[in-house]
Amino acid sequence: MAGEQKSKAKMEQAKGKAKEAAGRVVGNEQMEAEGRAEQAKGDARQAKEKTKDAFKH
Repeated sequence: MAGEQKSKAKMEQAKGKAKEAAGRVVGNEQMEAEGRAEQAKGDARQAKEKTKDAFKH
């Protein structure tokens, strides 16, 4: 389960980066903001999983 959540976090981060870059290229500020939000969501998920791992060991 934890591995699944970690991969989800990485996927959200990558998707967010791509969306932010695409928004920047086409000049769409809303798309850029959505990309940054997705990255933040992925960062939060990753931090949560790292915290869970720290308490396991």
